[in-house]
Amino acid sequence: MTNTSPSRSRSVESLVQGVQTSDGAGVKLTRVLTQSLQKRLDPFLMLDAFRNDKPEDYMGGFPNHPHRGFETITYMIAGRMRHRDSAGNEGLLEPGGVQWMTAGSGLIHSELPEQADGLMEGFQLWLNLPAKNKMIKPSYRDITPSHIPEYTTPEGVMVRVIAGESAQTKGAVQRPDTEPLILDIHLPANSEFEVEVAPGHHAFVYTYRGEGIIGEQTVPDRHMAILNDDGAPCVRLRSTVQTKCLLVAGKPLLEPIAQHGPFVMNSEQEIQQTLQDYRAGHFEAAVVQAL
Repeated sequence: MTNTSPSRSRSVESLVQGVQTSDGAGVKLTRVLTQSLQKRLDPFLMLDAFRNDKPEDYMGGFPNHPHRGFETITYMIAGRMRHRDSAGNEGLLEPGGVQWMTAGSGLIHSELPEQADGLMEGFQLWLNLPAKNKMIKPSYRDITPSHIPEYTTPEGVMVRVIAGESAQTKGAVQRPDTEPLILDIHLPANSEFEVEVAPGHHAFVYTYRGEGIIGEQTVPDRHMAILNDDGAPCVRLRSTVQTKCLLVAGKPLLEPIAQHGPFVMNSEQEIQQTLQDYRAGHFEAAVVQAL
């Protein structure tokens, strides 16, 4: 939202460029939020960004793989991905759409491209579950582009509210405990945008087009700005060029994090039990059909 009497804005604590890597069957991506930042950005566990226009960099997709103990949020900017999982869910993720999957007690899923060429671009964010909900029943939701609320400020800034609430606009998803705020913000050149962020919530901004400006700090394309937890009630973004970015914030769980690959629990003992459950076939509630 805009404000004629600006509030004090959070400042940038540090910039993160991310690590070039690959996952799944050779999909090239940038791992922006890595394991070393999980405590600092609790309740968020990982952010991957992918932007590839060469089919060989994405066509392998993400074949069957397991998860337990957290939620995955996949947001597509360009391209199409088919989701299937062992709970019997299936959906097609299209540009502007979101896939929100709660792994809970465990499932196996696949995400495979449904295109032979062109640009494939998007993000996957991992959101932790509190200890009390680590073993809840898995669930899955496809959110089509038309079901993601949007608003536009008088300065022409367009905001898609994926989760949480912004400027009295409720997002497509509301979650207890972690209370995530996930916004896709499109700023015209020479514009400004101010958004409230709850005190005590960890927050970051990831620029995926152009370059955002927070205070005196420029956040270049494909960089994440970790924002200070300094009690400021909002984040103020500026742009001198057309800019697109994600703003992500959430309430920290302040619980131990034990991760082994695609499993996130609270202790090493729980990880060992998870590995036993997976090897015993307990994640395979339904047959995952390969494309």
